[in-house]
Amino acid sequence: MNNPFDKPDGRFKVLINSEGQHSLWPDFAEVPDGWQIVHAGDQQQCLDYVERSWTDMRPASLVEAVAAQQRRNDSDH
Repeated sequence: MNNPFDKPDGRFKVLINSEGQHSLWPDFAEVPDGWQIVHAGDQQQCLDYVERSWTDMRPASLVEAVAAQQRRNDSDH
C-alpha cells in the first residue's frame, strides 16, 4: 500500500486548526473536524505554503499565554 502523503505528483490541501497548527492533507481525504482548508495545490506548493505561513510552531494558546505573562511582568515594573 502506498502512502498518500508520499506522492510528489499528488494533489493536497493545507489544513489549519484553531491553534494555528498546519497539516498537509491528501486532496481526496475528508477534512477532519476542527480543521479548515487554507490552501490547495500540488505537494511542493503546499509545502511551500506551510513553510511561509507557519513560522511559529507553538500552539496559539501557548503564544497567548506567554504574551499575557509578559504583559503581567511588564506591568509589575
